[in-house]
Formats: sequence, structure tokens, C-alpha cells
Amino acid sequence: MLGKRLIVGTLLIAGLFLGLWLDAVVDGLAMPGFLAGPLERETFPPGSVIFVVVVGVSFLAARELTGMLARKGIHASKRANCTAAFIGLVVSTFVPEQTPGVEAVAIVATAAAGVLFFSMVFYARHQQLEGVMSATAGTLLAFVYLGLMFGFLLAIRRHHEVWTVLWVLLVTKSCDIGAYFTGRAIGRHKLIPWLSPGKTKEGLAGGIVVASLVGAGGAWLLTRAGVGRAPGPVLGAVAGFLFANVGQAGDLMASVLKRDAGVKDSGDALPGMGGLIDVLDSPLLVFPAAYWLLTLPA
Repeated sequence: MLGKRLIVGTLLIAGLFLGLWLDAVVDGLAMPGFLAGPLERETFPPGSVIFVVVVGVSFLAARELTGMLARKGIHASKRANCTAAFIGLVVSTFVPEQTPGVEAVAIVATAAAGVLFFSMVFYARHQQLEGVMSATAGTLLAFVYLGLMFGFLLAIRRHHEVWTVLWVLLVTKSCDIGAYFTGRAIGRHKLIPWLSPGKTKEGLAGGIVVASLVGAGGAWLLTRAGVGRAPGPVLGAVAGFLFANVGQAGDLMASVLKRDAGVKDSGDALPGMGGLIDVLDSPLLVFPAAYWLLTLPA
């Protein structure tokens, strides 16, 4: 199992670097004429490649979520859940920068209301009301969990270079790695045995230490490399501590969904790691925290 994790993890990291590099290359390139007019832009905006990748990943994750809901007898639609996740991504990514705060909130709230209404219409279209409420709730979960929360990644990219995005992801995942190996080495006291029997308090402490060191070191490298709006080492250490705790909370949140569905993993898309939600669980909750932390002065 560890061997599979190392192989798949290496491939995921390589794919991550490639995707971010392509996003940096595309950023600022001239748009084709048929796109430039409707979007009122001459060049591709930052995050163009990331958006395409995230849409694909969120669709696959939405299908996994639909499968977990089905295990609970909630017959939500894959099409509805994928559409809801897409709407959440779009509404959290493409609200214009100049939109006043109240109007921006109203746009997101309107999208949520639309997803709620049209989901109920969709699930009641055969004039069968049993299960409509639970299926609608499942689709709203996809809208928030795999749409709005994922959208914070694009919001970070909108204001920061790709290397800051990479830093956020590496700091978050460094906690998972540190917690895994620390827990295997010295883990004795269970963190929350009724929810996640494999996690230990020692593992969490090790993950926090690793993430804080990676956060500080990575922030120092970003600053040395001249990356704009990069956090300083002190803020980087704080970010490591924050991302580690929030990321573990995201992991436990996904565990609630999986345990309720009676499954160990969200899927089998990634050998040795489970499904996409198993990999995304910690970053998804970190993205909102990272967005707000990066608004602080370095």
C-alpha cells in the first residue's frame, strides 16, 4: 500500500507542477479573437489552466459524492451534482473584481437559491416526492463542497502567482505526510477513535511541526525568488500551523461523510489513496483559510 501511495503521490506532484507551470505560461498570452470579444479581454487571465483542471476534478469528485449518497439511499443525480459543483466554481471565480461586496454576496446567494429551486424541480419532475428533500440536500452539498470551496483556489490564483498556490498546497499536504510518518513511528494516543481510528495525537503534532517548518521555509524561498505578495517566514510559519489544523479538520469532515456512507474510501480512482475526495479533503477546507490569510500583510 505504501509503495502504491509513493508512486501515485509522485505522479500527482509531477502533474501538479506541470499544471501550474502551464498556467504560468498561458497567463498573459493573447486570446483568440472569438474569445477576446465575449470576455472583453485581450489576454488569458491568471488561473485559466487551473480552472479547466479544477472543473474536471470537481466533476469526478461530484460523481464520487453521488456514489456515497447512494450508499445512504439518497438518489441524487450525477448530472445535477456535477452541474451544481460547476455553478459553484463559476460563481466564485468569475464575479468581477469591481463588484461591490454586497452585490458579490448577492450573486453567490442567488446562485445558491437557484441551485436549491431547480434541484427540487429536477428531482420532482416525475411527480414522485419521496426522496426529493434528501437528494436536493445532496446537490447543495456538491454546490458548496466541490464548487464554492474549490473556487477559493481560483480566487487565490487571481491575486497571486502560481508559486504561492503551490506553496499553499505543499504546506497543506506536508501536514498529512508528517502526521502519517509520525503516527506510524510514535503514535500511541488516538485522536478521535470513533471517527478516524488511524489518527493519533502524536501524528497530528508531528504534522503541525512539519507544516510550520515547510510554511516558513517555503515563504522564505518565495520571498528570495521575488514572488509578488509572498508571505514572510513568520506569516509562513503561522500559515503552516493554521493549514495543518484546518486541513486535518477537512480530513475529519470527509471522514464523517465516508463513515455515514459506510465506506472506507470515497472511490478507487487513485490506487493506494482511494478516491479524489480522499486527496482533496484537507485542501478543500484550507483554500478559504488560505485566501483570507494571504490578505494579511507579510
